[in-house]
Amino acid sequence: MSYIRVYIACLMTTVLLLTCSVGHCRPNPPLDILPKRELRGVWIATVVNIDWPSAAGLDVAKQKQELIQQLDNHQRAGINAIMLQIRPAADAFYAKSKEPWSRFLTGKPGQQPSPFYDPLEFAITEAHNRGMELHAWMNPYRATFDLVTANTTSDHITKQKPNWFFVYGSKKLFNPGIPEVRNYITGIVMDVVRNYDIDGIHFDDYFYPYPEGGKPIPDAETFRQHPNGFRNIADWRRNNVNLLIHMVSDSIRAEKKYIKFGISPFGIWDNKKDHPRGSASSGLSGYRQLYADALKWLEEGWIDYINPQIYFPFGNTNAPYEVLTDWWGQHANGRHFYVGHAAYRVNENREGWRDRSQIPNQVRYARQHAHAQGSIYYSSKYIANNAAGLRDSLQYNLYRYKSLPPSMPWLDSVPPEPPFGLLAQASKNAASITLHWQPSAPATDGDEAYGYVIYRFNEGEELDLNNPQHILHITYDHTQLTYTDNMVRRNGHYRYIVTAIDRLKNESMPSNIRELYIE
Repeated sequence: MSYIRVYIACLMTTVLLLTCSVGHCRPNPPLDILPKRELRGVWIATVVNIDWPSAAGLDVAKQKQELIQQLDNHQRAGINAIMLQIRPAADAFYAKSKEPWSRFLTGKPGQQPSPFYDPLEFAITEAHNRGMELHAWMNPYRATFDLVTANTTSDHITKQKPNWFFVYGSKKLFNPGIPEVRNYITGIVMDVVRNYDIDGIHFDDYFYPYPEGGKPIPDAETFRQHPNGFRNIADWRRNNVNLLIHMVSDSIRAEKKYIKFGISPFGIWDNKKDHPRGSASSGLSGYRQLYADALKWLEEGWIDYINPQIYFPFGNTNAPYEVLTDWWGQHANGRHFYVGHAAYRVNENREGWRDRSQIPNQVRYARQHAHAQGSIYYSSKYIANNAAGLRDSLQYNLYRYKSLPPSMPWLDSVPPEPPFGLLAQASKNAASITLHWQPSAPATDGDEAYGYVIYRFNEGEELDLNNPQHILHITYDHTQLTYTDNMVRRNGHYRYIVTAIDRLKNESMPSNIRELYIE
């Protein structure tokens, strides 16, 4: 062994001993091998001001400032997708809506922001500027968050069509068994699809209501009026939900082929003791109690991704994280599977959650064992505020390199044409290199480039575009045809490549290579 090797070995031993003295002999976790393509999302909840805005009725400047701060923190953490709740309870965080402005935005139902702005438009622009997708998160069935009359406007849908709703758990809920209800909700979704430059439509886990004290759901009369050939009310309820999912899916596909449709169901589809296809778990069943048949949606190809809320730690008695993650990974049916992680639980003094590496290890497990294509965290403030150091784990390890969202070949498999004419020029003080390139020609399917990916390779490095370590920048702006690299040094030898991406993140062949030596 050479002297240098002995010195390095001694140095590493010293570092490990220092780590042991501080961290009870737990060496720092290894740096993970990272995928180039992975959905890295976060939910921004607006209902009762969970994440944003921090309080109802804040002035517009403060609202914008808070959202920008959260997005900046998420960008630093490596997040590339935002699930923004724009319809908490048959209301709106967007201007082009048939439903009234949300009281969680302005403090008063039906009151628009003053000075006026469109929060959804603002969020889309800011997310895209940071290389993040924006998925419009909508609650399809919750119509009110309470039964206080003053909390809804006189023209609220619950007052216009009172027969469309039932009361359960101190809330008014759309009755999924009524055909007009399904048409109405689909119409609300499509207003957003048509009018906004979103990347996806996202539903969460609220279908039929979570059971409350054994109270029955008051829809027996609806079942009698609209049985649709069913004799079993449970099968009928599941079919009612299926009809809506199918209708929304078909409507989105017909309008904009690139908009993704995803659903985040409860973490357990069904338990094996009750259904032969179920998981080895014993908790609440989305299939049985919420009438949400996620396997049906996947097998029919109605949705593009499934994002189950697996809010349990490893080894949980009733719902072990590893069992549920494996199960969903095996049942995705060719669609994307993103794990929903309970970031809100990272500070809990409970079994499993006392381990501050619980969620980082869940991410590792999902990547390696369940072949998940990504993760989404609930909720935004716990990532933005670095609860239990989770943002640090993402920023400096798990998400330390940029990533592209995984492509969806069933929606679009044609890559864009490559950019060309790449040029590179060093600044006079040799502190930066500016790249210029020519835009891609339209692809064979007529799609134009949506953005570009800039790669940099140091001297001696393999020109491997599959290694995310070399991604300098991702832009979702097809008009941006220049990029300045400020992370260069004297005597550096650099090679650059640019590729084009389309709306669904299909990537082109590389541009010409541009090589530059900084003296």
